[in-house]
Amino acid sequence: MAVHYCGLCRRTSFSGRRHLYSAAHRRRLREALARLQEEVAAARAAAAAAEEEDDDEEGGGGGAVRPYDPAEHDRRVWCLCCGRGVRRDGRRGGLALPQAGLLQHLAGAEHRRETTRFWRENRAEAALRERFLVPAEEYERFARALERALAAHQRREEDRIRQMAAGIREAERRQRETVQAALQLQTEPELCVGPSVCSPPAGPGRDFSHGAEQPGPSGMQMGPDLNWMESGQALTFIGHQETEGKGNVHTGAKPPWLTEEEEEGGSKQQIGPSYEEFLKQKEKQKLRKLPAERVGANFDHTSQTGDSWLPSFGRVWNHGRRWQSRHQFRTESGEKKRKR
Repeated sequence: MAVHYCGLCRRTSFSGRRHLYSAAHRRRLREALARLQEEVAAARAAAAAAEEEDDDEEGGGGGAVRPYDPAEHDRRVWCLCCGRGVRRDGRRGGLALPQAGLLQHLAGAEHRRETTRFWRENRAEAALRERFLVPAEEYERFARALERALAAHQRREEDRIRQMAAGIREAERRQRETVQAALQLQTEPELCVGPSVCSPPAGPGRDFSHGAEQPGPSGMQMGPDLNWMESGQALTFIGHQETEGKGNVHTGAKPPWLTEEEEEGGSKQQIGPSYEEFLKQKEKQKLRKLPAERVGANFDHTSQTGDSWLPSFGRVWNHGRRWQSRHQFRTESGEKKRKR
């Protein structure tokens, strides 16, 4: 008995090619073709809409060209006939072309060849095959409409950029006029003969440049503020302020943290504890780890002992008897007394 593997059902049949005529295979074939037919119908509808917008002069192809969004326009469609995924939308720079990628695939010669093979291997209805193909003439019309939509979109973008540039130039012109007017108001008092001739009138209208609202966003002053000091007001020079015998970092002197302090009384003051105190403190830290009630904890190591002091233990630990060390100690002490 022949063995046949069906790629659509993903199973091996031991009845040979009779599996292609079974009810289960026919049901799976109809479901798969229905899903692909929905995608093909949507692509053809997009092509027809692009052609209608191209015929309409006021439409300008706005639906055929959209800003590119990776989350929306990177979707792929599974082609059942070719057995691979196809990018649904096309891309031209920063613009997305809806359904352009799928239409280009459906109109290609490879898809037509693979569709014929798929129909022959799966025994599909021959009348349904043309629904999954796009004629070359239809795709050419869609491509021409798409090129015109791209050109119209480019013209609209250029017009928008020119309008923005014109607005920027107008704003710069108004700004220059405002600055020139402010500078003219400042230079007028300088052309006068004296203060008695050109003295500004008293009252609220005296400081016009400060009281008047400057043009611009939120009343922001666009020109330089040259009236920070009234005319006739002079500054007073108070002289160089220097300390006696000492400078600062502004006069080129050393900063205080780099200056050596003067030795008081001829001896340099020591900072921190001495080395001997440090060693004593280190020994105390070691003794703190020992038990407080140990033997000899309170022994005074600085006390002086004479030769008559007799120890209560052997001179050499774990060697000989105690009486031997006692007699030896007495003999040595007697010899020392005789030598003296």
